[in-house]
Amino acid sequence: MDWIVLLPPILAIGLALWTKEVYLSLLAGLWLGTTILAGGNPILGLRELIDQLVAVFEDPSNTRILLFSLLVGGLIALVQASGGVLGFIHWASNKGWGQTRRGAELLAWSVGMIIFVESSITCLIVGAINRPLFDRLKIPREKLAFYCDTTSAPVCMSIPLNGWGAMVLGLLAAQGITDGAVSLLATSLALNFYALFAILFSLVLAITGWRYGSMKTAEIRAETTGELIRPGGVPLVAEEIVELEPVATSDHKARHLLIPIAVMVLTIFFGLYVTGDGVIMQGSGSTSVLWAVIAAVGIAMIMYALPGSGKDGKALMNPRDSMALVLKGSGGLVGMVVLVAFAFALGQVSRALEMGPYIIGVVGTGWPTWWLPAIIFLVGSFVSFTLGSSWTGFAILIPIALPLAEGLGLSMPLMLGAVLSGGVFGDHASPLSDTSLIASMSAASDHVDHINTQLPYALTLAGATTVAFLIAGLVM
Repeated sequence: MDWIVLLPPILAIGLALWTKEVYLSLLAGLWLGTTILAGGNPILGLRELIDQLVAVFEDPSNTRILLFSLLVGGLIALVQASGGVLGFIHWASNKGWGQTRRGAELLAWSVGMIIFVESSITCLIVGAINRPLFDRLKIPREKLAFYCDTTSAPVCMSIPLNGWGAMVLGLLAAQGITDGAVSLLATSLALNFYALFAILFSLVLAITGWRYGSMKTAEIRAETTGELIRPGGVPLVAEEIVELEPVATSDHKARHLLIPIAVMVLTIFFGLYVTGDGVIMQGSGSTSVLWAVIAAVGIAMIMYALPGSGKDGKALMNPRDSMALVLKGSGGLVGMVVLVAFAFALGQVSRALEMGPYIIGVVGTGWPTWWLPAIIFLVGSFVSFTLGSSWTGFAILIPIALPLAEGLGLSMPLMLGAVLSGGVFGDHASPLSDTSLIASMSAASDHVDHINTQLPYALTLAGATTVAFLIAGLVM
């Protein structure tokens, strides 16, 4: 009956995709998991469920991410009410950017490629900058969420000058790989096939306009009816925040959007540098993003309160009004924070059930060696997808894949690339992933619709990645 440990995340994901009710689906999966932990007693399982939710906040990293998620809503409300978003649209129009579907999608892809310091920040910035352009051109919110998501984890793991790189280097150090760790990571990046395929695939979609599956259905809906989300769909961020009208004193300047975002990006580097004791790649990603969004909100409030920031030399808004907007915006993301907390708790329960070691035990090591990179990728994909965490997938599989490579004479960079690819797939495709949740929030998309439209693309990429690792296993 060991297979029962797989049921909680599978139940949560299956129910979410079937019923489109993600909150109750996560709770159902969580309750099943805690019931198993409690020896099959659902009453004790309910008590354990509450304890697991409380335990989410015992991890400082989790708490920082949840606070970040709340404050992101405040930042969105501020820049929306300042007129900065409309100002950016006018500025981009004068520059000739985003005037066509191709131009808007290429801009979304390009912004995602430039902002590689942290996956959550990437999602936020791509959504904040491009959502008005996509809305004006009747491109569905699901498509914007796809670009937010596809340029987050894949890009951050391909350019690992961030917490992602630090995480992997730490895991390599735990395996006794220190002197050649940076070289091993750098070499493996060219073999991180899923991330590379995702980046190239999204660029091809932006250039050609090619579409298929449920994404095609969503795009046709938006083009023919003007409905940016599915009828009955619920945006993960409250619509009143996304559609906030600029205050009366706004002069619609792009700087009211661009300066807070620039401060946020720069603060990420500062935070990584400080928390890494001078080494950016060893910094804390969760600490840095929290500092960054606090700095962005603070700078925005100061900017908007200065005389001359609005029309006729007046202040754009006073601190009291700014604070009210921050609270309103944060309130609009309470649902998002609840989802992230549920996802964290489900991940805790899955780890307590030792799901990862069970999967590895089922797969075993009795395969032909040239199959192993593909097997490691598929197992890593399943683990990270069901847990909603690429980093957990890394932590489970790196201690297995690298000793296996060393013992069997396989390419170490290839096996590390397989682990990284599996983790990135899960982060990209799972409805439990924090970046997928933030992508839905930033694009103001229904979360289940985002997953449903993105999953056919992600599975296409996973199939191509599996073939690539099979070929690489034969030739390397």
